[in-house]
Order: sequence, then C-alpha cells, then structure tokens
Amino acid sequence: MKNFASALGLLMLTALLPLGSTAQEPLPADIDPSSRNRLPARAADSAQGVEGIMQHGSGVDVRFEPAFGRALSELAILTVAREHDQPYEWSLHETEALAVGLDPEVIDVVRNRQALAGLDEREAIIVQIGRELFGAHRLSAETYARAVSTFGETNLVDIVSLMGNYVATALRLTAFNQHMPPGWAQFLPLPFTPPDDILPDTRSRLPRIAPRPRSQAAEPVLYSRGLAPAGTGPGQIRGHGAGPAALERNIGRRTMDLAVLVTARARDAQYLWTTTELAALTHGLEPAVIDVVRHGRPTAGLADRDAILIEFGRELFGAHIVSAATYARARALFGQSDLVDLIDLMARSAESATLLGAFDQHLPAGQAPLLPRR
Repeated sequence: MKNFASALGLLMLTALLPLGSTAQEPLPADIDPSSRNRLPARAADSAQGVEGIMQHGSGVDVRFEPAFGRALSELAILTVAREHDQPYEWSLHETEALAVGLDPEVIDVVRNRQALAGLDEREAIIVQIGRELFGAHRLSAETYARAVSTFGETNLVDIVSLMGNYVATALRLTAFNQHMPPGWAQFLPLPFTPPDDILPDTRSRLPRIAPRPRSQAAEPVLYSRGLAPAGTGPGQIRGHGAGPAALERNIGRRTMDLAVLVTARARDAQYLWTTTELAALTHGLEPAVIDVVRHGRPTAGLADRDAILIEFGRELFGAHIVSAATYARARALFGQSDLVDLIDLMARSAESATLLGAFDQHLPAGQAPLLPRR
C-alpha cells in the first residue's frame, strides 16, 4: 500500500492545474492548517494526502501485530466485509476472529447491524467508524474525537489503514464474484443472490493459475497461514493482472483516470476526485465524460469502454454485486488481464479514499473543490 500511496500522492500534488473559480470553505476546527487534515504535520515540508497520513502509523503489520490486539483487528475487517456485503471475506474472517478471541456476540452485532450500546467502547468505536465511512462516506468530528481519545492517533491510523486494505480486498472479491469453496460455510446474510457465472475449480470468474513458490521470509508463527483456500481468494485474482505499467501501455492514463474518478464519485472523495480530475484533463479525458460521472448521468452516447467502466463501478460500489452481463461486457472490451488491473486500480483508490475520508483531508490551499456534495 505504501508504494501506491506515495505514487498516488505524488500524482495528485504535482498534477494540479490553475485554481478553480469557486472559493474554498474555511477549514473545520479539527483540521491542521499545515497538513490540511485531522493529523498534525510532521514537518514544514510534510506531504499531504495519503502519504502524509500514513506517516502517523506504527509501521507494523497491523493485521498480525497490532498494539490493540488481534481480536480488534479482526473486528475491523469484519466491519468492512459487512458494510460491503462481501461473503467470502466475512466468512473466512469470522472463523479467524473466533480463533483469536473475539466474542461471538460482538460478531453478531456486526453481522445483523444491531445497535452498539452493549459493546465495549473500543469495539463500538471500530464498528461506528466503519458504518460512517462506508455509509455516509465521512467520519464525524464527534466519532473521530472519541476514536483518538480511546486509541490515540497512531493506533487510529493503523485501524483505518487496515480497514482500507480490506476494502480493496472486498472490491476485488466482489468484482470477480468469488464464491465460497465447496464445503465451506457462508455466514453473512446478503440482500441479493450472487450470480452463478463462476468456474468450478476457482469458484470465481477467473481460471486457476499455478501457485507461486512460497517466500522463505520469516512470518508470524501464530495464525500466519493464508486464509484463502488454494485456487481462491484475492491473491488468485490479482495474479491474473500484469501490473500498472502494462495497464498504462494498454489502455492509457486517460482511462485509468476515469476508473479513479468513478471510485472517487462513489465514495464522495473530494480530495481524490479533484486532484484526479485535474490530471485527467491533461491526459485527454473529455469534460463531457467527466460530467457523466460527476452528476451520475446515464452513459448512453459514451464510447463503449467508458460506458461499461462507469456502469461496472456503479454496480460494484452501489449494489455490491456486478451482474454477469456487465462483467461479460467489460471482459470482452478490456480483456481479462487489463480488467483485473483496472479493478485493482479502483480497489486501491477506494483504499486511499478510506484514509482520506477518516482524516478529512482537505485540498491544497487555494484549490477549489470540483465534486458537488450529495
């Protein structure tokens, strides 16, 4: 995540065009004027955006070595899975959560979207953060203040970065319709029936790839196993991509920027939207296409690739399910490898939007916002 965040932050801060015409609103009381988010700047020249936010994290493997304990890290992951209606992510991590000592009654509160009144304060705050970030797409000043008071800034950055990472995982799993492996129970109630356009061996829309040799690097001993059964899961999905450089060669920055804008609109992510729109215009993305995304307009009349990318994103982020017909069209237009990399780009952008939203990152001084509020 760190390399992606640094690259995205550099793109955002170096791609700014002349300032917009609409005046900026005054900064809220809990925003630092130097970092322009809720965290203090580390130095006068500290980066803004995701890179600056991540400077406040602990740097540890937050899933396996969090200062706040494994039970709460699994609770954060379950909250993400619940808010994204992601059954594979939920079911594997419910098993893991029980193994590391998370109370089954707490799991049921998240599963059934029940009131948080009976939870421990730390548990309640983690679930509330997820409900606000992935429901309202912003974290209230009141919830943020409670979270900092309870966890401290470093632990809160770790919690949100972990959530962002599993947002990205949830989106990849949903886009490629990852079902549970044969014989594995599914524990999450869903508001829809997942499509059945899957292959029997991977239980997803993608064929199986040969496993890569395991790294010999040291890993945490307890619960260090990969949760995903062989041939399934996010690693299997990402293995079908060729990477960002190949994606840029194949489809160009223009279409990549469109994918980020679709993500930013879905997440109401002002900082991500505005900085990306400014870059997208220099890469040839037409204002008319941008306005279709900005205002949620129909895609009729757009080029096929633009239309299907927008429709795919609206289903993925809005309905938490991508229809078989939409997936088939997208695969035919982009090809399997580029589609995997496009979804990976959208997933990582949503990961960034999670951090930007939690810490209320504002635009650089003088830059007018370009995304209307909903």
